[in-house]
Amino acid sequence: MRDARGTRQVAEDALAWVSAHRAQFALGEDALAADGQVNRSWKPLGELAQVCATVCRHTAPPDPLHACAADLMAFAWRETGRGELFMRLQRLEPFATYPLEVYAAMAAAGLRHQGYEAAAATVARTRGWQLTEQEPTRRLGVVNAEGRSGIRQSDALPQALRRTWLAGLPEPWTFEQSSGYSLTHVVFHLTDWGRAGPAGLPPDLAGYLADWLPPWLDTCLDAGMWDLGCELLAVAASLPLLPEPAVLDDAWARIAAVQHPLGAVPEQGSGADHDSSPDFLSHYHPTLMAAFAATLTTGRLDDGARPAAHHRPGGQGVLG
Repeated sequence: MRDARGTRQVAEDALAWVSAHRAQFALGEDALAADGQVNRSWKPLGELAQVCATVCRHTAPPDPLHACAADLMAFAWRETGRGELFMRLQRLEPFATYPLEVYAAMAAAGLRHQGYEAAAATVARTRGWQLTEQEPTRRLGVVNAEGRSGIRQSDALPQALRRTWLAGLPEPWTFEQSSGYSLTHVVFHLTDWGRAGPAGLPPDLAGYLADWLPPWLDTCLDAGMWDLGCELLAVAASLPLLPEPAVLDDAWARIAAVQHPLGAVPEQGSGADHDSSPDFLSHYHPTLMAAFAATLTTGRLDDGARPAAHHRPGGQGVLG
């Protein structure tokens, strides 16, 4: 692969843009409102915390990238009242899963609130919580969040995994945007967002992804789907063996080409308008995913991961 410094630069520029726009991740006055817009308040803050936790995990404290991520993580924790808002959410919506999923990202960085964990653990022991019907990938995420937060250790992860699109090893040509996002999050949950490394992936899933991720990635980037493309690059960096150097070279060159000079990455489209200021809502998630994927990739390269080709019957040609 080309000099990993180019990929690392994508991460540095992305986090610099995020840091400059941290105020837009702040929780508003409606954060505890019954009709509050979770997807515009808690969700962005949780995604910020998750990416920063991973960046901190894969960089050393003297590293400027680590310092930036740690500063952003401290900001996110302060926005929750150092965990107190989770406690209040628990009282207002005891069976909502999103507070636990956001909290899990912060707990992964060592930021804990004992009162919230105790209250959440009580609810998690109920049949009502354990039998809530959820989309398979979401269920996998909730089970993972329970373990990461230390509120309940469960043996439900294998069962949740079996019901996902990826675990079925579906026909590669059935890949589409929705299944793409589903499979990336399955991998994120299994690898604990990069913390557990490739060992978290079952061998059959790792082999399947080694065959089909490169053409799926190429197809998404051809279509200007930069957000999903960055998520797929994070998956690529989570495989036991990285894709061939040419695959990563091409993908990261394309991401770098659409990245705004200020560091933001567009969700989709040509990404050619570098004159206007990037809109926060349409850029924050792909920019976080670019930082996430670039950090995982450079970490694997620094660890000396050696790319290798994978060959299985019928494993070439589709979507490529």
